[in-house]
Amino acid sequence: MKERFLLKDILPAAYNAMLGLYKFETTTSIDPIHRELIKIRASQINGCAYCLNKHTIEARELGETEQRIYLISVWRDAPQFSEQEKTVLAMTEEITFIHQKGLTEETYQQALEHFGKTGTAELLMHIIAINAWNRIGVSSHRIPE
Repeated sequence: MKERFLLKDILPAAYNAMLGLYKFETTTSIDPIHRELIKIRASQINGCAYCLNKHTIEARELGETEQRIYLISVWRDAPQFSEQEKTVLAMTEEITFIHQKGLTEETYQQALEHFGKTGTAELLMHIIAINAWNRIGVSSHRIPE
């Protein structure tokens, strides 16, 4: 596969807008490990090699274990994830697969219980952002570094 283009070179204004969303993400109350779980799981689902590579590296730098990284795709059957993390991963899947049923009421209520309304909205924005980055990466054939 040959990389098609870098968004920052072709449409710098669009790239900077995406960076603005990234900068917002760093100001939220969401645990950095939870942010990386979101990014890894969405990137697995969307098949974005660039983002998957980037965020597994970043998760390790934050102290995430190899075992848990390997188990993210089967989180429902892995006792290594807390109830909060399972809620984060369920939200990620339901929003990423929005065409199936979207964010279910059950998962939404669990998110409110664990994170409150503001935290749930922050999670939503993290999930939306990585899905956008994944679509850029997949469409432009972004190659892992």
